[in-house]
Amino acid sequence: MRPLFHPSIAEITVEGILHALSDPVRVAIYADIVSQECSQNCSTFLTVSDKTIPKSTLSQHFRELREAGLIRGERRGVEVHNTSRCTELEQRFPGLIRAIVNAHAIQSRDEAQGKKRAAQRTARRAPTNK
Repeated sequence: MRPLFHPSIAEITVEGILHALSDPVRVAIYADIVSQECSQNCSTFLTVSDKTIPKSTLSQHFRELREAGLIRGERRGVEVHNTSRCTELEQRFPGLIRAIVNAHAIQSRDEAQGKKRAAQRTARRAPTNK
């Protein structure tokens, strides 16, 4: 098996980070990894934001995150365990990751509230069968 590529901290760019996190699935995966204290294997993310993600697609998302320098992957047998590089990134770009993860949390909360309100409106409009 070939080794996983991890850029050095000096090679990581803001543009690379923003590109990697521009995909809604990747930013959701990354926000979850950042919130965990232990490493996460790829199988943990077979469902992201109520969407089933094929393993092949998931592998590509993790490759993008890893090559952007956002995560570090470590092979353990057939699994790859992923951890955030937040400490290193905080030193290179102070506050950037925290701002992105906070913005994602706000957006996710707002989207969930919007879906809840839409479901309530639909339920009120639905005819009752009596």
